[in-house]
Amino acid sequence: MHPLGLYISVPFCRSKCTYCNFASGVFPASYMERYIGRLSEDLQSAAAFTPANTLDSIYLGGGTPSLLPPQLFTTLFRTIRDQFEVLQAAEITVECAPGQLPDDTLQAMLECGVNRISFGVQSFIDQEARATGRLHTRAVALADLRRVQQAGIARVNADLIAGLPYQTEQSWLESLQVLCETQVDHASIYMLEVDDDSRLGKEVLNGGARYFAPTVPSEDAVAEMYLSAIETLASAGWQQYEISNFARNRAESRHNKKYWQREPYLGLGVDAHSLLRNPDGAAVRFATTDDLEGYLQSPAWYDRRTLTQQEELEEAWFLGLRLNSGVSLRKLEAEFGTAAIAAFRSVINELLEDGLLLESNGSIQLTPHGRLLSNNVFERFLLSGVSA
Repeated sequence: MHPLGLYISVPFCRSKCTYCNFASGVFPASYMERYIGRLSEDLQSAAAFTPANTLDSIYLGGGTPSLLPPQLFTTLFRTIRDQFEVLQAAEITVECAPGQLPDDTLQAMLECGVNRISFGVQSFIDQEARATGRLHTRAVALADLRRVQQAGIARVNADLIAGLPYQTEQSWLESLQVLCETQVDHASIYMLEVDDDSRLGKEVLNGGARYFAPTVPSEDAVAEMYLSAIETLASAGWQQYEISNFARNRAESRHNKKYWQREPYLGLGVDAHSLLRNPDGAAVRFATTDDLEGYLQSPAWYDRRTLTQQEELEEAWFLGLRLNSGVSLRKLEAEFGTAAIAAFRSVINELLEDGLLLESNGSIQLTPHGRLLSNNVFERFLLSGVSA
């Protein structure tokens, strides 16, 4: 039985970034203690129905978890260790915003066993960061990256986003170069999501002028930035192991790989999702509300359902294909049967012809062009599964 991963959502922010579509925001500080109290209750009840009591990864995402006062960090991790066995070699990650990690909070993280920090840098260009509501400068971000490493944090990630207001190919390459000159061993490279779920996305879609929307690069320009990131990072010794993730020195995120490899994980807090398995091995997915007040006042989990074999197979395709290593046909056949996999052969052949997939040594992988159009690839797999 696989050890569990534990994801904890911390929805508190100092300011709401214009591109953000997560269930997070600016709330009174008084909510934090109530929130940790509720998380502690959920940890106690969750331990009773999880199939494994051992954790090999813990991930605090957000929001900005580093805004929690040190004593609340200590309370949260004490409860986690009271309810679960945390392996000595567990990967423990906390997301932070540059300039928003006080020394006493960092010390509390170290005492709680945190060994990986993920910084939402987004851009090393001050104008681009400022335009989206980020509160840091390049100098602040670089100082924090050095500070946590000097404090003894072994693994550090930096996020960058391609497609921010005022961004150009030249400024994007500058951000990438600054990243490569740091000592961080992991990077997440995202393309800006333009949708109605963020203020900036809505403004771009509606042709508005707020939030510097007219200066957002075109889709084609963003695609070129993504491809240039792959090339630039590869030349600097980084290995891309997933559509958005790059590592050097074999520093892949153990926790995030659980999502793509369909290993069990428990999600707690606002808008957290879980994947557990029944005693018969069937996958069970469930989630929590995306409303903070609702989470504080109502039962924690909803939409609990057992996936069908067909749904699990579809997930195996579109989650596994996110990884550069791709999907092993032999492993899928062993899990779902030869006939079930054969039903996807026609769509695989079409995508091979279109240059979106590559078949090698019994595995199916996305090509670089396929990673750019991954949502289209995944949709075609889903449609093929429906018609099978």
